[in-house]
Amino acid sequence: MPLDTVTGPLPAQGPVQGEGPIVVEGNLADNERLKRESNFLRGTIANDLQDRITGGFSADNFQLIRFHGMYQQDDRDIRAERQKQKLEPMHNVMLRARMPGGIIKPDQWLAIDKFAEESTEYGSIRLTTRQTFQFHGVLKPNIKLMHQTLNSIGIDSIATAGDVNRNVLCTSNPVESKLHQDAYEWAKKISEHLLPKTKAYAEIWLDGEKIETTEEPILGSTYLPRKFKTTVVIPPQNDVDVHANDLNFVAIAQNGELIGFNVLVGGGLAMTWGDKATYPRRADDFGFIPLEKTLDVAAAVVTTQRDWGNRVNRKNAKTKYTLDRVGVDVFKAEVENRAGIAFEASKPYKFTERGDSFGWVAGIDGKHHLTLFIENGRLLDYPNKPLKTGVREIALVHKGDFRMTANQNLIVAGVAEADKAAIEKIARDHGLLNDSTSNQRKNSMACVAFPTCPLAMAEAERYLPGLVDDVEGLLSKHNAAEDSIVLRVTGCPNGCGRAMLAEVGLVGKGPGKYNMYLGGNLGGTRIPKLYKENVDEQSIIAELDTLIGRWVAERTVDAEGNNEAFGDYVIRAGVVDEVIISVRDFHD
Repeated sequence: MPLDTVTGPLPAQGPVQGEGPIVVEGNLADNERLKRESNFLRGTIANDLQDRITGGFSADNFQLIRFHGMYQQDDRDIRAERQKQKLEPMHNVMLRARMPGGIIKPDQWLAIDKFAEESTEYGSIRLTTRQTFQFHGVLKPNIKLMHQTLNSIGIDSIATAGDVNRNVLCTSNPVESKLHQDAYEWAKKISEHLLPKTKAYAEIWLDGEKIETTEEPILGSTYLPRKFKTTVVIPPQNDVDVHANDLNFVAIAQNGELIGFNVLVGGGLAMTWGDKATYPRRADDFGFIPLEKTLDVAAAVVTTQRDWGNRVNRKNAKTKYTLDRVGVDVFKAEVENRAGIAFEASKPYKFTERGDSFGWVAGIDGKHHLTLFIENGRLLDYPNKPLKTGVREIALVHKGDFRMTANQNLIVAGVAEADKAAIEKIARDHGLLNDSTSNQRKNSMACVAFPTCPLAMAEAERYLPGLVDDVEGLLSKHNAAEDSIVLRVTGCPNGCGRAMLAEVGLVGKGPGKYNMYLGGNLGGTRIPKLYKENVDEQSIIAELDTLIGRWVAERTVDAEGNNEAFGDYVIRAGVVDEVIISVRDFHD
């Protein structure tokens, strides 16, 4: 059989295992060729670095640098002008660091702050929904310096992009400190266990010794069919949005001690406009496992997806589509076989919220934790609001650590009672702590989109602040200023801002135009439904004005005195139907 035609993937270690409709016939996607020919992710990246004629990377290396944590981008605001001048786009890279659980030390923070200030085009640090930081606007001459700077402080960007398991998220729970520490340690172990074993990263960026790679025991020589995302989450806080991820470990505790995990598999939010074979999907609960089987199960899920995933059509290559194609029970049985375990019945748990708890909270260990709201996660010095300088000033005196949240915010964690006043003063003086920030603003989020993301169809990060102003005005108009709606905006349907788990999700279709989805819930366990297609910004506000007015006037109150949430109301009132099974309900 020709190498470019397969019945299933190209397994790196032995034949494809399991039963059921596991094969996908057809020509391999070209990404499979470039991975196979890359010499375990090396490609010719080192040669491209020496080419000063262009600021970019060649076609295959353009893709391969993603496995090293980078995306090639350009400034789309000036792309047309540069074309007129017969110049190539202003190529640069965005780097996403690998920070399992989002914990970073003050001395590490000071180093990344210095690099962002001196060696990036934008000067900012961006906190992302993947619970890490990104550098934007790094030109080719500074790329190697960037990796070596990170390495010197114990940070890397291995496998934060590309067809691999990416940065492992963990609930940023600063209160139950013992339980959080245990969950965080497992997030680190899972991250290390699933990392690529190739030494390409060290060879290219750190001038490390060249060591031949002969196998990738878990990921395979052609790695995974598509990106793969993993979380560790501590109920009742779903701050990592488990249903946006391929693999989730839901922490189960008894008397404050972690005893194991419920395993959720097959979540994902990305879709493609006009292709009804793509859709967002909730994860399935496979059941409970004891702690000692965690790494075995993680590897079993990943290798099953490695061997069974669709390597012909990348739009249907994620784990969620594999589960729907082969059947959840078939996939689960194969994981049990590979991990040498039978899942127990899932232990009871419930997600009730997913936002961050802002301001000071006290942990059970006697330490205090200050959560700072960072709009869009963008740390930069603005007029009268020098946010980036403020975090740097805190880092100079802070004796604990920082925790980046999956909601783009920052926790100053582990603060002694005696140090609270000094840290709070720095935060307030630099605009990092503002008592007037509304609940609505705190519950709103956007992806980067323009000007740097090459996939963006509409604005997101730059659109969100003004949109929130308008929504705040509507809530005040309808006498609900203290209420809020989970509001998220993405510039395209790839899901980075997790709009497809929002009560109101706006997904970019073109300049100034969005599809409007309604009906997610506060716990992040329900996908919203399309309400209006291709609407402009003025129409979005008009629709929200009517809907918020109806919600405030007609919402119910439960036995505990809680008002009915907006997402629950629009379903009960018949504004949109509830999405129960994604593939069937989402597109109907």
